[in-house]
Order: sequence, then C-alpha cells, then structure tokens
Amino acid sequence: MSELLANPLVWLIAASEIGFWVLLGAGLLARYALRLRRTSTVLLLLVPVLDLVLIGASLVDVAGGSPPGQVHGLAAVYLGGTVAFGHSLIRWADGWAAHRFGGAPRPGRKPKYGAERAAYEWREWAKVALLTGIAVAVMLLIAGVGGTGVPPLPQWGFDPMWNWAFRAGVVTLIWFAAGPVWATLFPSRDDRERTDADR
Repeated sequence: MSELLANPLVWLIAASEIGFWVLLGAGLLARYALRLRRTSTVLLLLVPVLDLVLIGASLVDVAGGSPPGQVHGLAAVYLGGTVAFGHSLIRWADGWAAHRFGGAPRPGRKPKYGAERAAYEWREWAKVALLTGIAVAVMLLIAGVGGTGVPPLPQWGFDPMWNWAFRAGVVTLIWFAAGPVWATLFPSRDDRERTDADR
C-alpha cells in the first residue's frame, strides 16, 4: 500500500477526482447563482481535460520505463468510470441545481416497476460495461506503449495491472445478473398485481 501511495499517479488520480467535483460545483454555481452560462459551459467542458491529463501521464510514465502496474490499472478503471458515468452525474447534479436554484421541476426518480425499471437497469448496466471496455482499451494502450504485451486471460487476476480488468469484469457480470436480468425476469409484486388486474 505504501508503494502505491508513493506513486505520483495515485495522487494525480485523487486530484482528478477532486477536480471533477470542483469543476462541476463551479460550473453549476456560475450557471445558477451568477447567471454566467458561457462561463459555466467552459467550466463543465474542462472536465474531460482532466481525463486526458491522467491518461497522458500514465502513458508518459510507462514510456519512461515504468512497468505497467497497479496504479496504471487503477488509472484505466478510473478513466472508464468518468467517461461512462461522468455525463449522467453532471446531468443529475444539473437537474437538482436547476430545481433548487432555477425554479425547474424536481428531477424524476428512477422507476421502481415494470418495463421502465428494466430499461433503466439495462441503461445503467451498459454504463458499467462501457467502463470495463474503456478500461481494457486503455490497458491495451498502456501495455503497447510499455512493450509488455497482454497476459493470457486466465492470468489477468494475478497480473498487477490486468487484475483491475479482471475485477471490473467480475463487477460487470454481477451487476448484469443483479440488475437488468433480475429486473427483466422477476417483476415486482406491484407489477404482477397490475398484470392480473389487466386480465
């Protein structure tokens, strides 16, 4: 753990996460409190720049001779998460800020029943799958730049960098079963009652 914390990339990942929330908060403050829509748009568009800095730093690190390791895998998963979930997080925060400070209607809640709930779960799982896909793509890029190649799939769980892809894959499979498959195959009691009433 101490070796991981000693790596500057770990601190860059932490700075990227803090920067995401700072830019999001500043963008929403500019939009709704200061009424500076153009400034707000610029601030929110700076969020992806943090991702580019992070992936650039990871590639520079391995190009400089550092073997791809845990921190590079973590950076890849973090990048996948911000790309897959960042837009919906920004939209969620914007909806609540618009409601609280701009007089907009209260944002809708996630659906609880039926086809709407299943569709919601499929969309959320697609984000997790996208996270995993992006993470693997970034790890392939890092491995290519570092000249290490890709270990066989059964060895991913034991490789310092690729075990992050293994973990992301396991989470994706569990989410698939517990989210969209469950919501599709096992409707809620409320759903069954409405189906019986329709008959």
